[in-house]
Amino acid sequence: MSIRVMPHRSQRVATALAVLLLVSLLAPAFAGAEWTHWRGPNQNGTSSETGLISSWSVDGENVVWRADFVGRSTAAVFDGRACAIGRDGEEILRQEIVVCWDAENGEQLWEHRFTAHNTFVPWQRLGWAHVAGDSETGYLFAHTSDGVLAAFDREGSIVWHWRLGEDIARLSGYGGRTHSPIVDEDRVILAAINSSWGTMGGPGSMRYWAFDKRTGEVLFAAKPSPRTKDANTQSTPIVAIVNGERLLIGASSDGFVYAVNARTGEKRWQYQLSQVSLNAGVTIDDKGRVFASHSEENVDTGTMGRMVAIDGTGTGDAEEIWRIPDLKAGFGTPLFHDGRVYHLDNSANLYAIDAATGNIIWEHNVGTVGKSGPVWADGKIYITEVNGRFHILKDAGDKAEVLDSEEIFMPDGVRPAEIYASPAVAYGRIYFATENGFFCLGDKSKAFQAKPGVAAWPSTEAEKAPTGKVASIQVVPAEVVTTTDASHEFRVLSYDANGRFLGEKAATSWSLRDLKGKVSSDGQLSLEDVNGLQLGYVVAKVGEVEGEARVRAAGPLPWSEDFNDLPAGPFPQGGFPPGWLGRGPKKTHVEEVDGEKVLVQPDPKFFAPRVAIYMGPSFMKGYTVQADIYATREKRRKPELGIINSGYTMLLAGIQQRVEIRSWGSELRMMQRHKFAWETDTWYTIKMRVDFQESADSPVGEQAVIKGKAWKRGEAEPADWMFTATDPLPIRQGAPGLYGFTPVPGYFDNVKITKSE
Repeated sequence: MSIRVMPHRSQRVATALAVLLLVSLLAPAFAGAEWTHWRGPNQNGTSSETGLISSWSVDGENVVWRADFVGRSTAAVFDGRACAIGRDGEEILRQEIVVCWDAENGEQLWEHRFTAHNTFVPWQRLGWAHVAGDSETGYLFAHTSDGVLAAFDREGSIVWHWRLGEDIARLSGYGGRTHSPIVDEDRVILAAINSSWGTMGGPGSMRYWAFDKRTGEVLFAAKPSPRTKDANTQSTPIVAIVNGERLLIGASSDGFVYAVNARTGEKRWQYQLSQVSLNAGVTIDDKGRVFASHSEENVDTGTMGRMVAIDGTGTGDAEEIWRIPDLKAGFGTPLFHDGRVYHLDNSANLYAIDAATGNIIWEHNVGTVGKSGPVWADGKIYITEVNGRFHILKDAGDKAEVLDSEEIFMPDGVRPAEIYASPAVAYGRIYFATENGFFCLGDKSKAFQAKPGVAAWPSTEAEKAPTGKVASIQVVPAEVVTTTDASHEFRVLSYDANGRFLGEKAATSWSLRDLKGKVSSDGQLSLEDVNGLQLGYVVAKVGEVEGEARVRAAGPLPWSEDFNDLPAGPFPQGGFPPGWLGRGPKKTHVEEVDGEKVLVQPDPKFFAPRVAIYMGPSFMKGYTVQADIYATREKRRKPELGIINSGYTMLLAGIQQRVEIRSWGSELRMMQRHKFAWETDTWYTIKMRVDFQESADSPVGEQAVIKGKAWKRGEAEPADWMFTATDPLPIRQGAPGLYGFTPVPGYFDNVKITKSE
């Protein structure tokens, strides 16, 4: 985590209170004509913009500007800028890229490149999550495919960031499906499936993580869902005021739609829609009806797919108002406008639906593959289709009227350019990303004005007045990843039963649970050094109301772990080193083998038996990792076993009889292979370090040099490094870890992490 500069306590308190007041009173002045997140200023796919085009041509008509760019997600257009995330580069230089252009003329203002690592997301699916903007600060928030959540200022510098996989055990979805951040008041909210330690241990669950938009501090991690059916999920939540309470409403990885308080994360209601995870977002109308859909297994029939309207005004188990059986709309989010819901199914059929009854008014085909959400602005519907089609339609009452239809192709003129993104509407123009460019459409004769416009997001005026009685508190930061020699300051935020902010409170008591150290009467924490990791909680009370913050702190190197102090046995009885992240259910645990305790990665009997275990925080660097490994064999099946250092993995591949050094499992961007004959049922020791040196061949002037060696345990360590790989896009820091792909069991022992000399 890169929260480095913190203001003085008194300054921070005054700033926090001022910001909350400012947002409450002035939010309507900030955002209206801007498109700060993927469903726009009203969170339902609509914009108040007028004077928009009704036709255009790829060859130039009403194309104000076009930028060379490859993207698959919806842009944020705010603060006079258009910003998007996508992919760029060839071969070893492939990266994920965040770009901001001048919204008026397309001049590139800045770009930031991320080198994907510790991921199996394929190259074509980088830039999956939509970016989000904050008109108040000018910050842009992006979530990369390998789990970086970053806040950029107006100049493109990173203000704060988290590496979610290494620091909170974020689990990646199949093929790259990645949740998109949203901004609500002073919070950046992101859904992420995780399973880490302590109160977040056990089976992976989807949580809504709320971060302070200015500092990146975790405010809360809400867990409405008790389980996750699979990590194949990407739904983006919305915020609405229902019955005077500010709610965060979204679809989850367990097939449910949930509503939680947007400021505290406390669950209000749930509704089960599917047997498996959901990908389509939800929309709410002015009557509190929540519209949701999916294209997977239904809960009460043998069919696939359904669209429903849910009563979002209740508590507990929400009631269904109406349903459209067998409607397979599993990806895009519905559009609501003027009593009608417009939704695109998987086969690119656009439906106009009566919001009150669920009756289908008309249906119109826009192509073959539907993944986006339609947008309403200036009396028109703007909609994209995956195979390069961009349509402008009009609702003519009982049918759709086609105003314009264009196709975008790749430079070869043969293959359509893929379009997954929805249009973003702002400043009298339409912005959208494709596989062959980023487009800005509009009337070139009209003067450009980057005006904020009218209100966006729910106004606090519709909420119930605060009661004055503290019902819940947040100890902030709620999740800390740090070192034992660092000091930290905690504060307490208080809320009433409806989630209205009551101010920062002085705790009546502070205490520690499972931590070695002390916390002062004003929330100052200092820790003792340990071998490895310290884990525990900082607990505060305001009267009888209690809250806690989680702390994961790394002690000084060297670290060692031989597993002898951990209980042996199959999952879940078998032990696992506290604070090590990445173990899933039925996966890694301690067993006793030939009289010694070792860590086993078993064959879990399900698809992709792959695990990456992170043994420390993501900001570690300048260290060497060593471990003993032992592979078994069943017929032709052998495992891959290895170690991770600063984003690079060195593994021994049993079937191929080789050593691989790589950073990106699916693309093998900089992978280098070396022949190495090694035996099953034999212990080996492997060792790796990462150094850096100047390089004229690197676009950043420096390359990483990854060195490794392997030998039979008990034999003398080779004097020289046996395997070397270089990377012109160096990964400069990352957590140490273990890697296993185990169609048959593999074992680890005697793990050591030392400072590189």
